[in-house]
Amino acid sequence: MNKLKRLLGFIWILLALLSAYFSVVYFGLPKITNPKGSDDLVFGVIIIFILMPIIVGCLFKFGLYAIQGLYDDKNKN
Repeated sequence: MNKLKRLLGFIWILLALLSAYFSVVYFGLPKITNPKGSDDLVFGVIIIFILMPIIVGCLFKFGLYAIQGLYDDKNKN
């Protein structure tokens, strides 16, 4: 089970990188570069500068902790 947790740590880090890419390329930048209105600009800034660092940072840290073995079972019966 501990090996599965460490393998899932790599998957969490991969999800962090993918979510950073998609949140900037598909959600953030099109909203910021849209010349139509300020509503899209505000939403794009919120995505890129507030939501994306929180989501990516937490996914990456969770995956890193899983790889380091901090979620391993300590008691082995």
